Amino acid sequence: MTQAALQQRGRVVSTFDYDTAFVRNLGWVTQAEQGLLRRKRVAIAGMGGVGGVHLVTLARLGIGAFNISDFDSFDVVNFNRQAGAMMSTLGRPKVDVLAEMALDINPELEVRRFPQGVADENLDAFLEGVDLYVDGLDFFSFAARRATFAACHRLGIPAVTAAPLGMGAAMLAFLPGGMSFEEYFCLDGCDEEEMAIRFLLGLSPAMLQRGYLADPSYVNLAERRGPSTIVACQLCAGVTAAEGLKILLGRGKVFAAPRAYQFDAYTNRLVRTWRPGGNRNPLQVLGLWIARQQLRRMKNAGAKHG
Repeated sequence: MTQAALQQRGRVVSTFDYDTAFVRNLGWVTQAEQGLLRRKRVAIAGMGGVGGVHLVTLARLGIGAFNISDFDSFDVVNFNRQAGAMMSTLGRPKVDVLAEMALDINPELEVRRFPQGVADENLDAFLEGVDLYVDGLDFFSFAARRATFAACHRLGIPAVTAAPLGMGAAMLAFLPGGMSFEEYFCLDGCDEEEMAIRFLLGLSPAMLQRGYLADPSYVNLAERRGPSTIVACQLCAGVTAAEGLKILLGRGKVFAAPRAYQFDAYTNRLVRTWRPGGNRNPLQVLGLWIARQQLRRMKNAGAKHG
């Protein structure tokens, strides 16, 4: 009797079989496409809020190999949103915990770990043999993010980033031969606060999350601090997996930069945006000016309160 038949009878199967494990994907993908996913390698930098959920989600899609990086360890403050954050993993390296979780889903996975994170000196190794890069870096990791996306652009590797904003997700894809990360966000020469403003508004020109921020005092760009939810992280993993599937299989329309979209579950809204020139677009220039004024008012209010 086959393992699939045993499962249908409610009996536990103690050995792993790839075809059986991912048989429920079939229908949404063909058998040949599932075999193609099995031969793909995805790189994910960051195993925290979105990165960890990305890994688990893509592993359940049947992706066969991963390069993963993170230099951090789990702490209690991660419990509200990070897939690997549990009492049993406190103090453990995120890259090891998430690798073990992925291997527990698919013991046949090939997982290359980069426990030092990503930087100029290891990017070529991190991206070697990679079919897709998925951004899971912390919002404020601008140096590492810029370097990684620049390397993907140079090497012709598709790259996607999904930002967990409020209770929604903002999606951007950068494809070979298309607009680059730097061309879209225009971060060159900016200080960290300006980078944060440009990155945030570039990710979500519609800013759907702004209307229901209950307490703005928890947002402090200078202190690298902002609120987060598991709702947003889970949504990011879903939209990233869908875009990644289309890219890896070469089917379905991918709206790459300067096109993007944001879905917000709290407001039940989906907005597609098109910003030729990225943050140089007149609409973005105006939005950036407004964002700077709002940030200045927040700082002044905080100073008076203090």
